[in-house]
Amino acid sequence: MAAVRNVLISGASIAGPALAHWFGRNGIRAVVIEKAPSRRTGGYAIDIRGKAIDVAMRMGVLDGVRAAETGIGGAAMVDADGRVRARLASGLVAPEERSLEILRGDLVALLHEAAPEAEYRYGTSISALEDRGDRVEAVFASGGTESFDLVVGADGLHSNTRGLAFGPERPYRRFLESYVSIATVPNHLGLDGEARLFNTPSRVAALYNTPRAAGAKALLLHRTAVESDVDRAAPAAQREHLREVFAGMGWETDRILADLDRAPDFYFDSVTQISMGAWSKGRTVLLGDAGYCPSPMSGQGTSLALVGAYVLAAELAARDAPEPALAAYERRMRPFVAANQGIAAPGLDFIAPKSAMGIGARNALLRSGPVLRLLSRFDSRLGKAAEAIDLDRGRA
Repeated sequence: MAAVRNVLISGASIAGPALAHWFGRNGIRAVVIEKAPSRRTGGYAIDIRGKAIDVAMRMGVLDGVRAAETGIGGAAMVDADGRVRARLASGLVAPEERSLEILRGDLVALLHEAAPEAEYRYGTSISALEDRGDRVEAVFASGGTESFDLVVGADGLHSNTRGLAFGPERPYRRFLESYVSIATVPNHLGLDGEARLFNTPSRVAALYNTPRAAGAKALLLHRTAVESDVDRAAPAAQREHLREVFAGMGWETDRILADLDRAPDFYFDSVTQISMGAWSKGRTVLLGDAGYCPSPMSGQGTSLALVGAYVLAAELAARDAPEPALAAYERRMRPFVAANQGIAAPGLDFIAPKSAMGIGARNALLRSGPVLRLLSRFDSRLGKAAEAIDLDRGRA
């Protein structure tokens, strides 16, 4: 069977352009489609850790990532009056030399620049897929049908490609009983490189500023055992949901809620993992959050996307047919994915304790010597997860 030479990638955020970079190096034609009308800019801070840093270096974008670091110097836990109750220094949880923080929009720009051979098409998506055995026929929402050797779904948690090839999302969701929103708001507090976090039981409101972007980034997260479809609702309904949950919470929360109506980049979603028994079906394969979202609470979604793109491209380049390459991709990535999905629950417990006692205990630990031992244990788990794959071995 002929090697893969012509690929459709759905999704132009992180996983898609990263994969297109490696395809360009290997002489594979990549068409990258994106439902948004243009390349997305702005966005919130994301992390690149462990083996993903090695992938960024091999891509030639690591210097650009370092130059675009957010410069956030740590976090302060505050009370309703804004008084600092505890601090978490930058680099205490994740060693700085193996963990870099960058705004999503900055990384997207770097990855697009690293894939100049790719053909990007904005304002369209896949409306139907037909697997013919030796190729896939893709019907586009904007019109027309084209044939590809392989289709890659790199289109996020609510992947359209996954829906077309594997069916509805519900069987693959693992809801972590939380919803999160992030948006750009005015920097009312004059923050300069330090985050502020305010908690009440099961809720957190946070603000942080980076010299890489105007204003401040606001985060609202709340924990709930009740799962609804609000993550798929219109933005207006999502903002109303946040007002119902957070109004009157204290600190800067009401001002954040008011500013959300004018935010240029309002984001809202469930804190959810995707768990699937297989990431490929015929000649369609899933990459990044579409196949194995670890949730924002792991902090590892970007790293999984970068490493997954590297491994998938390497396996396709090493074989003359897609089937064994896709099987090898899954075999190599599954332990890495499992390790990184496993750190999401401790992250939630730290950022949003469920009780006033839990909030007080966390802050007390942050003020005391034992926190270093506590965080070193978490750091060890995070560090091991971020490094839990060999980029150069494991092929069979």
